[in-house]
Amino acid sequence: MKRIRCAIYTRKSSEDGLEQEFNSLHAQREACAAYIASQKHEGWVQLPEHYDDGGLSGGNMDRPGLQQLLRDIDEGLVDQIVVYKIDRLTRSLADFAKLVERLDAAQASFVSVTQSFNTSTSMGRLTLNVLLSFAQFEREVTAERIRDKITASKKKGLWMGGAIPLGYTPDGRTLKIVEKEARIVRQLFDLYNDHGSIMEVTRQAERIGLRSKPRFRKRKAKSVGNDCAAHADGTSGGSAAQFAKQSGELAPFVRSQIHYILTNPVYAGRIRHHDKIHAGQHPAIIAPEAFDAVQAKLSADASRKRGGSGSTPNTSLLAGKLRDETGDRLTVSHAEKKGRRYRYYVSNRLISGKGQASESASNDWRLPAKPLEDQLGKVVLAHLRKHVAADLLQQPSADEIARILKMLGSDDEIETSRQELALILDGIEQATVIPGEIKIVLQADAVAAILNVPADRLNAERLCFATAFQFRKRGVETKLVIAHAGQKAVDQVLIRNIARGHRYYDAVKEGSTIDEIAATENLSRARIVQLIDLAFLAPDVLQSIIWGEQPVGLTSEWLQRNDLPIDWQAQRRLIAAL
Repeated sequence: MKRIRCAIYTRKSSEDGLEQEFNSLHAQREACAAYIASQKHEGWVQLPEHYDDGGLSGGNMDRPGLQQLLRDIDEGLVDQIVVYKIDRLTRSLADFAKLVERLDAAQASFVSVTQSFNTSTSMGRLTLNVLLSFAQFEREVTAERIRDKITASKKKGLWMGGAIPLGYTPDGRTLKIVEKEARIVRQLFDLYNDHGSIMEVTRQAERIGLRSKPRFRKRKAKSVGNDCAAHADGTSGGSAAQFAKQSGELAPFVRSQIHYILTNPVYAGRIRHHDKIHAGQHPAIIAPEAFDAVQAKLSADASRKRGGSGSTPNTSLLAGKLRDETGDRLTVSHAEKKGRRYRYYVSNRLISGKGQASESASNDWRLPAKPLEDQLGKVVLAHLRKHVAADLLQQPSADEIARILKMLGSDDEIETSRQELALILDGIEQATVIPGEIKIVLQADAVAAILNVPADRLNAERLCFATAFQFRKRGVETKLVIAHAGQKAVDQVLIRNIARGHRYYDAVKEGSTIDEIAATENLSRARIVQLIDLAFLAPDVLQSIIWGEQPVGLTSEWLQRNDLPIDWQAQRRLIAAL
C-alpha cells in the first residue's frame, strides 16, 4: 500500500483568541487529524510538522506557514494537504489557480475535511471554483463593509486612525490638542500669512528653531526589486531629517511637510475622507475662517505662479539629493559661455580635489542641471500615474483614482512650471546615479502632499524605483535622455473610462437608475451601460491596462463597437486575439 504523507494546514484571519489554551487553530487541527486517522486504511499518515498561520488573511499567499508548506511540497516531503475548509487555504481564485498548478507539478493534492469533492474531475474543479468564488465574494463584501463603516464614521466627524497630525494626540475616536505642538502649528500658519511663501516659511521655521514631531516607523529590510532602498553611500536612510524621524529625534521641517500642514483640514476641526470634508468632533487649532483664508491664498498663489510671466530664481532643485555610484555627492556647479550661465551637477571629488578623476569618464559625472531636473520630474509623475490605480495607495476609491489621475495629467500634459516642478522634485528623498541607471527614493510625506492623501495610505515599496538613462551626442552637444514609465502605451482615456464605469456602477448599487445617471451625465443610456461593463474587467486585464501592457487593439473605441463578455475567461480569450 502506498504511503500518503499528509500535512495539516490551519489558518485564522484575526488574532482574537489566539492566546487561549485551545483556540480555532487547535480545533481545525483536531478535525483534520481525526479525518486522516479515518483514512488510515488508504495509507494516509499524518506528518508531525505544524503549518499554522494565526491572524493572517487568506486574501494573499504571503503567509509564513503556507510558504513553508509549499517549500516542503516542492522538496517532495508532502503528498497531500489537509484543511478544515478550502477558504483556510486561500480566498482568492487567482491564488488558488497558482496553488493547484504548483501542487500538480509536485504530484501532490489537497483535501477539505468539511467539503467533500474530488479535484481530479472536471465537476470537482467546477465545484471548487464556485466555493472559492463565494469565498472571494465574502472577502470583498467584508472589505466594502469596513469601507462603508469608515465612511459613515468620518461623516460623523470621528477620527478613524492614521498618521497623527502635529498638534494632536488620539482620544478614543476623536483627537485632543497637545498645546506644545499646537503652538508650532499656529506659528507656521502665522508665518505663511506674514510671508505668503511656503519656501520662506521653511526658511523662517529653520531660523527660529521649529521642529516636527518624531515618527517611529517600522521599516522592513527587504529588497523591492531594483535595490534602490540601499543608497550608494552604504546607508539605509537618506536625509538627516529622515534619519531623525527613524531615530525619534525632532527634525527640521521640509517644504512638503509645511504644505501638508497648511492644507490639512484637521486643523480647522474638520475630517477629510477622500474628496469630501466633514465637520469633526475634535477641537480646532486654527479658526475655520483663518484656515479658509490660507487655502484661498494658497490657491491664488498657485494660480498666479502658473499663469504669471515673472522670472523664477535659477534654484537647483536637486541640490543635496544626488549621489553617484561611489556615494559621492553631486554638487551644483556653474559655467559661463557667451554671456550665458549654465548649471551642472558634478561629482564632488572633481570640485574639491579630494580625489583624482576616474580613468573612465562614466565615473566622473557632469550632468546638465535643467534637463536632469525636467526629466526626473516627468519620471516621478509617470511613476505615480502608473501605480496610483494599481498599488500605490491602500484601498483607493474609483473617484479618488480619477481625481489623482486628472491632477497628475497625461504624458502630453507634463509641461510644469518651475514652482510645480519644485514641488514634484521635493518628493525625491535621494537619487543615485550609476552608469545607465538612476535609482530614486521618494519621501512619503512629500508624495502624500502631492496626491493630497494621508502618508500612511502609501505603499512603501512603490516609493523606491529605478529608471534607465543614456547620453546622446549631437556634434559637440550632449543630450541627457531618461526613459520613464510614461513612454509605455498607457491609454489615459481608457483608464478614465474604466474609472467612470466604476463610479456609475457604485451609483447603481446605491439605488440610482441607468436613466437617472444618463440624465445627470448628459450621455445616452447605451453609453452608460457600456461604461458600467468596464467595471467587470478581469483583474489581470485591468492591471495590464493600468501598466500600459494591454494589446494595441484594446482601446475605448474598440470597446464601444464590441460587447465585452462578463465571464473573465471569455474576456481573456477575446482580448488575447486583438
